[in-house]
Amino acid sequence: MAPRRFIINSGAIRDGVAFCEGELYNHMARVLRLGSGTPVQLADEKGFVHSGTIALVERDCLTVNIESSLVPEDSEAVVPRITICQALPKGEKTELILQKGTELGAFDFWLFGGRRSVARLRDDQQKSKLERWNRVASEAARQSGRSSVPGVVWHSDAAGAAREAGHELRLLLWEGERHQSLKGVLSGCDKPVSLIVAIGPEGGFDPVEVELFVGQGFLPVSLGSRILRTETASIAILAIMQYMWGDM
Repeated sequence: MAPRRFIINSGAIRDGVAFCEGELYNHMARVLRLGSGTPVQLADEKGFVHSGTIALVERDCLTVNIESSLVPEDSEAVVPRITICQALPKGEKTELILQKGTELGAFDFWLFGGRRSVARLRDDQQKSKLERWNRVASEAARQSGRSSVPGVVWHSDAAGAAREAGHELRLLLWEGERHQSLKGVLSGCDKPVSLIVAIGPEGGFDPVEVELFVGQGFLPVSLGSRILRTETASIAILAIMQYMWGDM
């Protein structure tokens, strides 16, 4: 039987030893009741998979002696690095987007405060919310067997997100686009190394935001006559990319 694989932050591995604490410790030691001598694999956010053996299980920390660290030759290295640039949606939609987007192979998520976003994120909420969102992505990566964990970052507005985008291909899903379809753009370009897709909130993009993204090299594209919910749009675009350039 292949060793169980877990997700760990690369910062928790020092001098050939992995220190598993917090929720990871709880899952390994208390839920699965893994003990000393058990072989395991630990995948970090950089794409490395560390193989080793549990050395010690203490009250609040489990240590693993690392024996080898490799970057697996799997499908995640083949597809473009896809960034979902999502205006903050209402309620629990953010976690749904992170869960399903991780399962569908998103490289990372950029969340930002849209001008038409109903939900708002105060400055004093950012730290706790980002910790929560990154945990959601990490758990989804573990459950779907991914060898890497998508990162989740926050931009206060569309301007900040647009300026940071240095991706080879930049797309803006916009219901107001009448001439350029997603299908037309994708069929006319080679597989990019990196790709970012900007998606608006429930009320769509404000015209000022459209100008900001276009000014930073984003191509506005339409998904056709259907108006998709914001959470559906992110799932749809990832499924399309995986079908075209991935292993789906």
